Amino acid sequence: MKQTRRGFLQWLLGLFPLLTGFFGQFRARGRTTAETPIAVEPSRSELTFLIFGDWGRGGEFHQRDVADQMGLAAAKRRCRFIVSVGDNFYEKGVQSASDPQWMSSFEDVYTASSLAVPWYAILGNHDYEGRPQAQLDYTKTHPNWKMPARYFSAAEPISDKEKVEFFFIDTSPFVEEYRDKKDMRDEVISQDTSAQVRWLDQALSNSTAAWKIVIGHHPIFSGGSEHGDQPELIRDINPLLEKHRVPAYFNGHDHDLQHIARGSVEYFNTGAGSKVREPVPTEGSRFYRGTPGFMAVTLTAKEMRVEVIDYTGASLYQTRIQNRAVAEA
Repeated sequence: MKQTRRGFLQWLLGLFPLLTGFFGQFRARGRTTAETPIAVEPSRSELTFLIFGDWGRGGEFHQRDVADQMGLAAAKRRCRFIVSVGDNFYEKGVQSASDPQWMSSFEDVYTASSLAVPWYAILGNHDYEGRPQAQLDYTKTHPNWKMPARYFSAAEPISDKEKVEFFFIDTSPFVEEYRDKKDMRDEVISQDTSAQVRWLDQALSNSTAAWKIVIGHHPIFSGGSEHGDQPELIRDINPLLEKHRVPAYFNGHDHDLQHIARGSVEYFNTGAGSKVREPVPTEGSRFYRGTPGFMAVTLTAKEMRVEVIDYTGASLYQTRIQNRAVAEA
């Protein structure tokens, strides 16, 4: 009898790992959290960050699902920082650094510990419909929110010898139709776009970084079904990207995920942080999808890897871009 009981207990203990694995798989099909994965130690010669935009909707339209998957991706890849390409709060930005939307659309949504890293952020057109200065003011009291000015640059090390420099630009003042929009007009016309163009030209010229990446809210080229190409940026910004051999431009505004290769620049649209629309192919389209999600970018001195991840955690697309400056050296 004792042998039978001992045998039953041994059989039950042997079954336990199988049951644990089964229920673990079952649980994984539901909503995940950012505390689940085991972090992978990154190489000392690479840098990874997440980039997305058009997100602030109180957690709705899959915003919270995207946030959960960002937490998982950031933990797994040991992401060093996040980049927001604008339209941080819908529909009309925020009014102050204590606006309730800072909690409902930001602090209460991106709660994973892996996302408690610096957030480099720029303004979008919906942010201009509120008080843009409020988002700059938030920087003073919340050290992870990095918006020191309406346009600025920031350098991050890739390795002991190499770095990437980001050039964050303020694109809304370039868009001529906003000058006739009541909620935006005064803020838009107060900005000197000629001065910004001169700054970008000089900053790109002075940079010694291995990678120079420009970040704006509006697309230059896009297959977005609502907005598409932005003529003012094609006229004023794109010539500088070509002149200074900028390898990549990241933007939002069109609520989708795209990769377009045109001329010498790779254009990445990552405006799918919440509500989305279906894009269409355009000249140079490599990938286009109207699903909520974000991009994970890994840089080495020689290569940039961009992965598109949706709100379920699925990897939709990956591409590799070689650093021309290193290859030609």
